[in-house]
Amino acid sequence: MRVRRPRHAGRNTARATAIAALFLLLAACTGTQQAPQQKPAASGDPNDPTDLRGVCPATVVVQTQWTPHITVEGGMYHLLGANPAIDVGRKRVSAPLVVRGKDTGVTLELRAGGPAIGFTQSSAQLYTDPGITLGVLGGMDEGIQMSATQPTLAVMALLEIHPQIILWDPATYPAFHTIKDIGRTDTKVLYFGGNTYMEYLVGAGLLKRSQVDGSYDGSPSHFVAAGGKAAVAGYANAEPYIYEKDVPQWGKPVKYQLVYDAGYPNYGPPLVIRPADRQKLAPCLRKLIPIFQQAQVDVLAEPGPTIDLTLRLNQAYKVATQYTRPSSEFSVRQMKALKLAGNGPDDTVGNFDTARVQRLIDITKPIFAKQNKPVKDGLRPSDVVTNDFIDPKIGYRAG
Repeated sequence: MRVRRPRHAGRNTARATAIAALFLLLAACTGTQQAPQQKPAASGDPNDPTDLRGVCPATVVVQTQWTPHITVEGGMYHLLGANPAIDVGRKRVSAPLVVRGKDTGVTLELRAGGPAIGFTQSSAQLYTDPGITLGVLGGMDEGIQMSATQPTLAVMALLEIHPQIILWDPATYPAFHTIKDIGRTDTKVLYFGGNTYMEYLVGAGLLKRSQVDGSYDGSPSHFVAAGGKAAVAGYANAEPYIYEKDVPQWGKPVKYQLVYDAGYPNYGPPLVIRPADRQKLAPCLRKLIPIFQQAQVDVLAEPGPTIDLTLRLNQAYKVATQYTRPSSEFSVRQMKALKLAGNGPDDTVGNFDTARVQRLIDITKPIFAKQNKPVKDGLRPSDVVTNDFIDPKIGYRAG
């Protein structure tokens, strides 16, 4: 579900690539060297929910899905203590895991994904490197897709709603309000080949097979060259800003609809473990996941320092393209406004609605079968998600 995006042509468009690439979902390729399993930290206070010594590995290693950014893993970057150690060569950062000023007694290591690991999916990387404690998938549909070959168990939804969108020029198409409106015409829809949601949109009759074009590489130049006559896939936390602010050849607002609102109930990138590690990690996860839940809430309340850190890391890693403070601040606004980061049907952040997961299984199972990538036999929501480690009292509060 992830493809690479090349640099954009023209002034200011290089940085646009990085934002647009944030949630790319298919990346084929190579693995990395294996690392030894981490030993547990020295014993701590079992009654202190923020003391992770003795229950978690001395270093909690998280394989993220892309380069550092505020959007998905912002809560985890928020937990890095002062003066983090930056491994520029391997594109990793580590520091004491600190909760509201208190050291938990373990180290948190966040590893960049995407180009840093040869564009390997996190689900595959978990099986390449046993030293990884948790990984971040591109979306919940990735966990379903890989359930038969490289299974993962999601322990927290980092985003309630996946930010995938189809966008269009409102001046060219004033009658478009939804993706279905696009499908009533022959307007070309550019997208990244391999994205599962497009198979849903076509199969559900919202778009026609004849109008979708999977050769899109992410460059705004295609939309600009078409004079806005094509619709384009993107992400709600990125492309609306890119086209209006970072692409001077366009420089106008666009309109869009979330793929989620068109009936594809994908969660945003989930935090996962290997199912075989569940029993071993359970004592750690009972304390760690509530810490991650609270961090997701805290970072949106005060994103500035974490934005600064992620920008610093991207500069240190010398990634091909760079994020900016304005684009990161836009992402935060969109996460709030569109409830991409939000509670489920209850007042809890990060938990899974198993009925919603079942709908996603029902939608994607025949799609993957047609692609000769059958899911696990008899796949159920409990095979791919669990709420066992979620604290139901932690969530975003109104206002």
